[in-house]
Amino acid sequence: MDLLRLFNKKLLVATLSLACVAPAIAADAPLRVGASPGPYSDFLQEAAKIANAQGFPVKVIEFTEPTQINEATQAGDIDLNNFQHVPYMLRQNEARGYKIAAIKPSYVAPAGIYSAKVKSLDALPKGATIAITNDPSNEARALFLLQKAGLIKLRSSSGIDVGVADISENPKNFKIVLLDEIQVPRVLPDVDAGVVNLNKGVLAGLNPKDALLLEDKGSQWAIIWAARADHKDDPRIARFIKIFESDKIKQLILAKFNGTVIPSW
Repeated sequence: MDLLRLFNKKLLVATLSLACVAPAIAADAPLRVGASPGPYSDFLQEAAKIANAQGFPVKVIEFTEPTQINEATQAGDIDLNNFQHVPYMLRQNEARGYKIAAIKPSYVAPAGIYSAKVKSLDALPKGATIAITNDPSNEARALFLLQKAGLIKLRSSSGIDVGVADISENPKNFKIVLLDEIQVPRVLPDVDAGVVNLNKGVLAGLNPKDALLLEDKGSQWAIIWAARADHKDDPRIARFIKIFESDKIKQLILAKFNGTVIPSW
């Protein structure tokens, strides 16, 4: 499935449905940006410092529970968020009736296959237990990475919304267990491997350089800027994204993750 075409279609519908009710936004009101705690939020905080020094008020608000970020965006409690990829956003929109729109990608933060027991994918034993995230969009992301690693195969007809039931070949009879995203890095000592999203991995002390396999820059799961559809053209949002897309922030990202996180600009 072409995610960009799907996103553009949904964005058009969302924008048209809200065009007649979009509230006016004060140009000098503080821009509220929602994020998950961790290094990605740190980069937003650095960009906010630059903005505030320019007399442009920006406040970064952290949410420990990711589902609260889109909820706050939809409610108008925050103006912009930077924590999710398009598949996650689309599922949230569909499941909860939100009108959240992607604006543009910010960077690719690759998920990886990690293990505390083996040093290579080939060393995974038959019947090994592999932990992956249980929310549907990240479940699909993990399964595609396991397929890329040659550990499983998915049905050829499977789209982006795959689940464990779509595994067509599992020659080494791996046991795939679904856990909360925060739990996956914590259980690595107790399983043979796990697919961990980079932000949660870094918070848990994992080094992306130690991953058995990482997604590459072609990942369909780039982290995006997103806002409510009727707020996406707020000029403050464009101004803040421009500040974020500076060489200073790019160098901070590259230095922090040794080049494993890839800025989109």
